[in-house]
Amino acid sequence: MTLTYSAMLELGTELPSFKLFNTITDQEFDSNSLSSEKGKVIMFICNHCPFVIHYHEQLVKLYQDYADKLEFVAISSNDVLEYPQDAPEKMTELFAKLGLDFPYLYDESQEIAKKYHAVCTPEFYLFSADNKLIYRGRFDDSSPNNGKIATGSEFRAALDDFLSNKPISEQQLPSMGCNIKWK
Repeated sequence: MTLTYSAMLELGTELPSFKLFNTITDQEFDSNSLSSEKGKVIMFICNHCPFVIHYHEQLVKLYQDYADKLEFVAISSNDVLEYPQDAPEKMTELFAKLGLDFPYLYDESQEIAKKYHAVCTPEFYLFSADNKLIYRGRFDDSSPNNGKIATGSEFRAALDDFLSNKPISEQQLPSMGCNIKWK
């Protein structure tokens, strides 16, 4: 594992479009199908990263708390030849185990990770209803073995501000985790 910090895509960036295989439905998912009425949570995760695993329980809670107000999409861009635990069938198994049913997309070409400037897992993005980037960065200040309990406090604050029509602080800290496993 190589500790990597997110590259922080510029705020205001238009949601980069994508068409990727959804491991939950076994069908292609098109970003154009996302609602124009809701904010969008896009996260780059993978199955094996200890930083992502550290957040599993909180990701489930986050989805339970906000699923009716926001749309959720997770994307995995890791090289599955070198990291078979991140293969599409394993992605499906993980979401079934966690009880999650939102799209978990496989970015086989890694093109979408590059469009988002994603370099680590996990990375969290919030796009407004009109598809403008309003938050990118970390979930909270916890990480495996730092003794802090995962709460999602920083990301939740951004979601709550967005949903309350309050401005989101532009002081956002980069996410940190395992580097994306490039081909």
